[in-house]
Amino acid sequence: MTSLTASHAADLVAALLFILSLAGLSQHRTSRAGVAYGIAGMALALAATVVVAARAGTAGTVGLIALAMALGAVLGLWQARRVEMTQMPELIAVLHSFVGLAAVFVGWNSYLEAESNDEARRALTDAGLLGIHHAEVFIGIFIGAVTFTGSIVAYLKLSARIKSRPLMLPGKNALNLGALGAFVVLTVWFVISPSLPLMIVVTVLALALGWHLVASIGGGDMPVVVSMLNSYSGWAAAAAGFLLDNNLLIVTGALVGSSGAYLSFIMCKAMNRSFLSVIAGGFGIEAPAGGSEEQGEHREVRAAEVAETLAQARSVVITPGYGMAVAQAQHPVAELTRRLRERGVEVRFGVHPVAGRLPGHMNVLLAEAKVPYDIVLEMDEINDDFAATSVVLVIGANDTVNPAAEEDPSSPIAGMPVLRVWEAEQVVVFKRSMASGYAGVQNPLFFRENSGMLFGDAKQSVEEILRALGPDGPDRAAGGRAAGTDGGLAVVR
Repeated sequence: MTSLTASHAADLVAALLFILSLAGLSQHRTSRAGVAYGIAGMALALAATVVVAARAGTAGTVGLIALAMALGAVLGLWQARRVEMTQMPELIAVLHSFVGLAAVFVGWNSYLEAESNDEARRALTDAGLLGIHHAEVFIGIFIGAVTFTGSIVAYLKLSARIKSRPLMLPGKNALNLGALGAFVVLTVWFVISPSLPLMIVVTVLALALGWHLVASIGGGDMPVVVSMLNSYSGWAAAAAGFLLDNNLLIVTGALVGSSGAYLSFIMCKAMNRSFLSVIAGGFGIEAPAGGSEEQGEHREVRAAEVAETLAQARSVVITPGYGMAVAQAQHPVAELTRRLRERGVEVRFGVHPVAGRLPGHMNVLLAEAKVPYDIVLEMDEINDDFAATSVVLVIGANDTVNPAAEEDPSSPIAGMPVLRVWEAEQVVVFKRSMASGYAGVQNPLFFRENSGMLFGDAKQSVEEILRALGPDGPDRAAGGRAAGTDGGLAVVR
């Protein structure tokens, strides 16, 4: 077996491992195996790359590749150790930008190489592929540049370095469509008469379009944007694979691109959004002025009161959100779940598809805290049960439990499916303040008669509840009634 044949065989095995990785990551129970498959596939792909480089290049080339791999490994390990789980969405956005930038560099290099190498240019011309090559270069640069600046804007929004509200330029949809139309015209022009100025123009155009597409999307829709940028990065990688004549890169890019697009489609359905609007970057709606102002009087409760109510409850549903991730409250929440279940209280979790800052954010945190998978339910599985629920604990969630989505047609989140927690007998909202959520929309839930606000750090609040539920705390069997306090949260069972 020659080294080239071995390399092709390794690429095939690596592609199969990537497919197995995606299959494994689709379920909690097999996610660890999915990660292992992905690691094995990438290690094999890197080894095959080194073999090809050693066969076709020099020792210096192999040394540079080894140096790049070592630097990447060190940087990756450093980031993995220092980045908190709450920072994962912005880290993912940054990684997407790297893929886009790499595609831009590959496109420029392929064009300059073909222009400067008469032999390579003649080979493409003799094979009748020169026009196709120019189209690949132009399209690859466009996709990569859009991915790069779009991901940078997503990172800035997710990390709160710029405001999350959407950029509302006059005629923004016309600007997007005009940029796409210009790209089509430029592509045809470049295939007929390639030139360096056209390369510069399409790069600048794509960079501006990527920035505008994501800047036009509001904070409440950013989880979908992260998923869509994941898809863009996959197509950018596939485009680079065509330019580099690397079958594995083409397959891997197609897997990432298609899976990201499908996930975005699922999330759009969950949020009642148009999939085409995501691609066009045109569905961010700015919250009206004063959206963060309070709309009534809220009722504040204390941890001891909440503990008394929980001790007397028949059923409890916990709806986690980004605030739980920020406070790193998943472990105390898991302990609270265990304590309540030991008392005979039915405890379940209701997880919105876009809770947190990326798909599956809450599921990962709960799995980390060893919350049983069978009590973690999706929105569609739990929504009809809220009316028969004694107490709902809203821990750090905001936009995903906002009744305005169903009751206020003028709301920026109107039509977005939400967890109907307000239908429960009692609702306790864990928040640091009365500030609006990431979408910049005030939540009428906070002012409902059956809602109580427990202010403070979510982790500390849950720990206080756990202390109140200790051996000397409120007991379900002691009187069948939670003693009422000025918080007014106690309910008779």
